[in-house]
Amino acid sequence: MTRRSSSASFAPGAYVFPGGRIDEADTSAHRIATRRRTQSRLQLTQAIAAIRESFEELGVLLAHHADGSPVTAAEIGAMDRSTASTTIAFAEQCAERGLLLSTDKVFTFAHWITDRDLPKRFDVPFIVARMPEGQTPVADETEQFEPCWVRPADALDRHKAGSFFMIFPTVRTLERLAAYGDVDAVLGACVNRAEGEGPLWTSCPRAGLLAGIDARYMETDSPYGELAMVCPDGQILHTLDWQNEAPVPLLKNLQRLTAPNPSAMTGPGTNSYIVGDAATGYIVIDPGPNDFDHIGRLWRATQGDIRMIVCTHSHADHSPGAAPLQALCKTQPPILGLPSATTSRPTARFTPDRALHDGEQLTLSSSSHSESPHSESQTHKHTLRVIHTPGHAANHLCLLLEEDGLLFSGDHILNGSTTVVDPPDGDMTAYLNSLDTLDIACVNDGVGFILPAHGYVIGSPREAIAMLKAHRLRREAKVAAAMRHLPQGSVEDWVPIAYDDVPERMWPVAARSLTAHVERLQRLAAQ
Repeated sequence: MTRRSSSASFAPGAYVFPGGRIDEADTSAHRIATRRRTQSRLQLTQAIAAIRESFEELGVLLAHHADGSPVTAAEIGAMDRSTASTTIAFAEQCAERGLLLSTDKVFTFAHWITDRDLPKRFDVPFIVARMPEGQTPVADETEQFEPCWVRPADALDRHKAGSFFMIFPTVRTLERLAAYGDVDAVLGACVNRAEGEGPLWTSCPRAGLLAGIDARYMETDSPYGELAMVCPDGQILHTLDWQNEAPVPLLKNLQRLTAPNPSAMTGPGTNSYIVGDAATGYIVIDPGPNDFDHIGRLWRATQGDIRMIVCTHSHADHSPGAAPLQALCKTQPPILGLPSATTSRPTARFTPDRALHDGEQLTLSSSSHSESPHSESQTHKHTLRVIHTPGHAANHLCLLLEEDGLLFSGDHILNGSTTVVDPPDGDMTAYLNSLDTLDIACVNDGVGFILPAHGYVIGSPREAIAMLKAHRLRREAKVAAAMRHLPQGSVEDWVPIAYDDVPERMWPVAARSLTAHVERLQRLAAQ
């Protein structure tokens, strides 16, 4: 890595990898470049640019003679590294010496597209190759300074300590690199990609405000989906701090108020969602626990104009606030949902004013009339469709906001954790089948985002559902392996084996989902 000039227009003083923009001459250098069969012309050009920039900035040259012998230090020393227009072009210097560029040894590790909010935007592949033997990096002392070899983990530690400043893409690339044990592992990952040539990942980060400061996130970070929904054009406007004092506006017709009940089970707290606007009135989804202040804030956020209160299920952090909220409203809005089953725990008993039917539509609407006598009135509405999703609880349901393509997932899908499936009210087969039901709804209704009862908004809903289902099936495979290893064992014996990647303090909770997997496996074996 090298340190950029303190006067550079981009990332001054930052430690970076050598690199730069593609020149027109890089395309003409194809004639002296060795090419893998699977390399595209663009990838070949990118590899040439990477080799040229490494030569100009550090005096490192990935090249060889026609007989396969490597370029020597003496040959490199005789070449001109200057980028001035009066010098002989890099490709011409290599051709004069009979050198071929070792572009077949260069691979794309990552692909970064810079944030939408930045005035300068870049589309940058991060390239990896093995350092040639017998060469020593020497900085050009113009663009780059202080070349140093550093292990990824050490660079990250120095950055955290404030002595090795790096920008976001560099930090995240090093975090990925740190997962590999050596150079062979890195290059092997690039070569053995199932999809063929290309980067191991592509990212276009998004930014929000955390504690009043810009914070950037990749697609795999939990706030990413929320930023994509609230600020689709990349404006840094949305605050990501969890708080309980005021609703967070997500869309014009959607607000989120998080209850003050954070815990290991509820994350930052239970999300109560407010759907609607002043013209249509409001539906409150999951009023949360019976917390006086939280219920009062929901009432004030809606000016008391609540038309319906819907509970996704009967657990103690979702439904107890429904009756107190209803009592505050003069119109006495109906409490809707599914009644708890006889299998529910005593703390999760719930009886709605009316039970909802699968596929039923809950509609808020208002008509606007034009002053023109020839124009027709227009109906403005918000439609929530009910989707029964047993699994986490026998009476669990989700809601799909049809006009906006949003799925309110209750506890069936969470952001940052997996939900607990606790028999007998919870059932693992029903849970997995309900995931399939939600996936179909995402396809048929063009769902763009999932709004969970705990955590930020989730983007790429079908991908999130697929990952969640794959995770559950992988866990089930570990449960089955534990049962085979200890056929006479109990749940307490199997948890340390099947959940060895989970902190021990969470094992009592994990035992509930393990029990659900065991019951499912036993039923499958009996079929």
